[in-house]
Amino acid sequence: MDIRFINIGFGNIVSANRVIGIVSPDSAPIKRIIQDARDGGRLIDATYGRRTRAVIVMDSEHVVLSAVQPETVANRLLGGSDTADTEG
Repeated sequence: MDIRFINIGFGNIVSANRVIGIVSPDSAPIKRIIQDARDGGRLIDATYGRRTRAVIVMDSEHVVLSAVQPETVANRLLGGSDTADTEG
């Protein structure tokens, strides 16, 4: 099994093999997941103070916040190129 990484913005990367889901942070259930991860010490904020646009759920129960759109992260996960992305 090869190890792959995906850029989630601002030079931050996560292991592609450990991603369970990439979701938008707008719904109440996702906001609860974020708060539970924060309370449990499992939240990783990689937004650099910007607005959270994607929530990445990992198989280790960690939750990663990204300032990059979920579609952009998904394209990077699937190996597509998105050189037009200027968000991170």
